[in-house]
Amino acid sequence: MRKLPPLNAVRTFEVAARHVNFTKAANELLVTHGAVSRQVALLEDWFGIKLFRRGPSQLSLTEAGQLYYRE
Repeated sequence: MRKLPPLNAVRTFEVAARHVNFTKAANELLVTHGAVSRQVALLEDWFGIKLFRRGPSQLSLTEAGQLYYRE
């Protein structure tokens, strides 16, 4: 039986994916940008796959991130 992913990380991912912006997600969740980044990284580690592409001034969902967000 497989465990569920960390629910706080799932919630954080949903907000970050909706905004496609960690700062806006942090503002909505009333946490820091770093906290959002850590929760997303925790979920990526749990799944073993990247959910976001992180660029110098750009954030986008990977194909896996898009699929997970739709689910």
